[in-house]
Amino acid sequence: MSVIAVLMLPLLLLGISGLLFIYQEVSRLWSKSAVQNKVVVITDAISGLGKECARVFHTGGARLVLCGKNWERLEILYDALISVADPSKTFTPKLILLDFSDISCVLDVAKEVLDCYGCVDILINNASMKVKGPAQKISLELDRKIMDVNYFGPITLTKALLPNMISRRTGQIVLVNNIQGKFGIPFRTAYAASKHAALGFFDCLRAEVEEYDVVVSTVMPTFIRSYHTYLEQGNWEASIWKFFFRKLTYGVHPVEVAEEVMRTVRRKKQEVFMANPIPKAAVYVRTFLPEFFFAVVACGVKEKLNVPEEG
Repeated sequence: MSVIAVLMLPLLLLGISGLLFIYQEVSRLWSKSAVQNKVVVITDAISGLGKECARVFHTGGARLVLCGKNWERLEILYDALISVADPSKTFTPKLILLDFSDISCVLDVAKEVLDCYGCVDILINNASMKVKGPAQKISLELDRKIMDVNYFGPITLTKALLPNMISRRTGQIVLVNNIQGKFGIPFRTAYAASKHAALGFFDCLRAEVEEYDVVVSTVMPTFIRSYHTYLEQGNWEASIWKFFFRKLTYGVHPVEVAEEVMRTVRRKKQEVFMANPIPKAAVYVRTFLPEFFFAVVACGVKEKLNVPEEG
C-alpha cells in the first residue's frame, strides 16, 4: 500500500500543477477578453502602480489613455510599452498631461478623451499624494493640495466622464485608495482625511449608478511600496504600536496591486482590501473596540518624526 502511495504522489503533484496551469491560462485569457478594445483611462500612469497597470491593460488589448504630469516620463512609459507589445494585438496608447493639483485642466482632459474615442469604458483613479507630519506643522495650503490631488481631482474627472457611461449604460470606475480610507494613523491627518473623503464619495456613487449598470470599485492596499524597498533593520521598541506600524507600512508591491486591479475589473468587484492580517484586524478593532484602538494608535504619537515631506 505504501509503495502505491509513493507512486501516486508524483502523479498527484503533476495533476495539481496541470490544473493550476490551466487555471492561470484561463484567467489570463479571461482578463484579456475583459479589457480588449476597451477605452481605459489611467491617472498618474507614471507612478509605480500606474506603470504596472499600463503594462497589464496594454497587454490585454485595451485602448489606453495614460495621464501624468510629466511629459518626458509619459514618453518613456510609451516607449517601454511599445517595445515589448505585439502591434497586431495591441493599440497605441494616447498620452495626456494631467496634474490634479490644477483642477481647472481636468475638464479639458475629459473632453479631449471623449473627442478622441467617443467614450470611456474603464476609469482607473490612481493619482495620490502623501504627506507625513504633525497636524499643526502642515500648512493649510498643503492640506488643500492634498485634497485636490487625492479627492477633488479624481471626483472632478469622474463627474466629467460619468454622463457618458450613464447614457451608454455601461462602464466601470476604479478607485485605488488606501487603508487610511478606513482609519487614520498619527501624523497623516491630511492624507487620511483625503482618503476618507474619496472612499465616502465613491461608496455613495456606487449605489447611485447601479441602476445604470455602471460599476464602482475600490481597491485598498495598505501602502504601495517602491520596486526596490527593503525592510529596514533597526532597534525597534517592543510595543504594540511598533509591531502594528511595521506590519502596516510594509505595503504591497505595485505588480500585485496592478494584477488585483485587473481582477477587480474582470470580476466587477465592488471592494477589495489588500492587506496582511494585522491591518485587516485593525479595521475590525476600530469598529468594535474603538477605545482600545485609539489607545494603541496614540502610542505612535510619542515617536519623533522628521519635518514633513511631500510624497
